[in-house]
Amino acid sequence: MNNPMKAIVFLSALFISNFAWAQFDVEDRDDNFITENNKSILKIDIKEPLLQVAVKNCTDFQAASFEGGIPAYKEILRKYMYDYLNTDFYVLNGDFTFTITVDQKGKVTNIEGTPKVANSHVFFDDMKYIVRRIKKNWIPATCNGKPVTSQIKIKMNLSTIATDV
Repeated sequence: MNNPMKAIVFLSALFISNFAWAQFDVEDRDDNFITENNKSILKIDIKEPLLQVAVKNCTDFQAASFEGGIPAYKEILRKYMYDYLNTDFYVLNGDFTFTITVDQKGKVTNIEGTPKVANSHVFFDDMKYIVRRIKKNWIPATCNGKPVTSQIKIKMNLSTIATDV
């Protein structure tokens, strides 16, 4: 072989080997590395006592209570929050207040969250789902010995810490 032919064969081989290595590199790259190895840790601090709004014109108001007490409710709520909050879609930092309405039968009929911030509606929807999953009923509040609808305010502080695993 003459020199120009050797040069063409050499350059062709070099080009083909570079192309092959480039394909190998792209095909073996793990594109899921970042998403699978970045996790967030959610810290939940539910404040006590849970505040209740008294009924107007009531001389003998008895606040609603939960079977097993407020500490039992807080523990179930915290456990369900860890189990069901979808923290892959939002980051939670700061103070939040949830107002739960308990009817005369002890059923939760409404859940409202504040403050309203960007994308908080997704978090609030998750919290509605969580509160409704708690199967135990409340013992309704009473006014002058009769069951009444009442509101319970739950204050909590949430903080999300992002980590690399």
